[in-house]
Amino acid sequence: MRTATVQRQTSETSIEVEVNLDGTGTYQVSTGIGFLDHMLEQLSRHSLIDLTVTTKGDLHVDQHHTTEDTGIAIGEAVAKALGDKKGITRYGHAYAPMDETLTRCALDISGRPWLVFKADFGTPRLGEWDTELIEHWFHSFAQAAGITLHVENLYGSNNHHIVESCYKALARALRVAVEIDPRKADSIPSTKGML
Repeated sequence: MRTATVQRQTSETSIEVEVNLDGTGTYQVSTGIGFLDHMLEQLSRHSLIDLTVTTKGDLHVDQHHTTEDTGIAIGEAVAKALGDKKGITRYGHAYAPMDETLTRCALDISGRPWLVFKADFGTPRLGEWDTELIEHWFHSFAQAAGITLHVENLYGSNNHHIVESCYKALARALRVAVEIDPRKADSIPSTKGML
């Protein structure tokens, strides 16, 4: 089983994350931000990555540190669980429709973190979560996981649907990319010999 636990302690947040890349999509998530919890539950369920997240952050200040550090901790846990990345499919892509909304995600577990994020939000908050922090979560996750990540909302009008389709597209692309390729389960998927 490809599992990992990460504990992140700073003066701003206290976080514990557990992942199982070969799971069934079970989750237990508590960040103190309801909409972020909902998105992380979607990430787990649709990637089939078991995810446990307990975050206690300085929400009396704002949601920035909690959002950022949760993304970092989950990214670190995924990277740790991947180990040397031997046998993984490496690339993944997915389209996630949600009613009037469609989002595309493509990613490469490359060891070279990068984010291209194209989604616009017409409201400053979803629930109590600041929409400007959504891209920041994806950035923090991609950097810590070492993933080249492209997320593009192609169209949509409902902000809830737009965000949720971004997370579901990431989940489905990640599900493909972390899978073990039975044709090359004994090798690193790179001509360099390492990722």
